[in-house]
Amino acid sequence: MYEGIHHVSLVVTDLKKALYFYEGILGFKADKERPQFGFPGVWYNFGATQLHLIVNPQGKALRGTDDLDSRDGHFAIRVNDIPGLLKKLDHFKVPYHNKPENKTPWHQVYVCDPDGNLIEFNGDRQSDSESDL
Repeated sequence: MYEGIHHVSLVVTDLKKALYFYEGILGFKADKERPQFGFPGVWYNFGATQLHLIVNPQGKALRGTDDLDSRDGHFAIRVNDIPGLLKKLDHFKVPYHNKPENKTPWHQVYVCDPDGNLIEFNGDRQSDSESDL
């Protein structure tokens, strides 16, 4: 009956700051097929899933903090290059919570966007032989 998550929507208050974070830092590519809804926003595609950013200055879904708390509400994006992600975050001085060893079978990295939306990036753990290269 359920096939997967179609999209996740996040409230943002400043589209210019959000675009810099998601496109300028993370390198996401905007979906040009987003309809004109009468309010600003952007869509991003990841396989069969989308991320929708919706500008709503009075949004009720904002966390109200940029604390990196992995137990707070978040969504996760699977990545195939955790070392590359960490290098990018370091280059742009984006604070993150790095959890290479945790109770899951994958490496986790948590960041916040400019509005405090919490995002988990996760990927395969490097084996000892890979980390020695």
